[in-house]
Amino acid sequence: MLKNHLRVDLQWLKRQARKDRRIAVCLLAVTLAAWARQFPSWAVAPAGSEILRGISYGLVAGSAATWLVAAYLVVRSLKGHGGQGTGLRRALKAGAGKTWALRSVGAFAAWHLLQFVTALVQG
Repeated sequence: MLKNHLRVDLQWLKRQARKDRRIAVCLLAVTLAAWARQFPSWAVAPAGSEILRGISYGLVAGSAATWLVAAYLVVRSLKGHGGQGTGLRRALKAGAGKTWALRSVGAFAAWHLLQFVTALVQG
């Protein structure tokens, strides 16, 4: 009876990991496409103060770093060596990959909001 419940729980975790992996891949693709679309405006430094420029570059670097971590975790969640507990580890990595992908999108959104507010205030 206990093994049956554990098997059912593991199957649910594997299904959830597949969903999380799909969501993370979609978020990573959207973030990459958004950065590619915004690259010309990112290359031009904001005309504001050095503090705003530093915040802007920090958000770009943060988004890139979190994107790389998310991509790493998603790729690691795909690899399976077999053995005890690999399904659970892969499910946890897929969930963590989704979390990091959301952080990358959040950093991009913060950068975009900073650019909008800076442009609005300056003119």
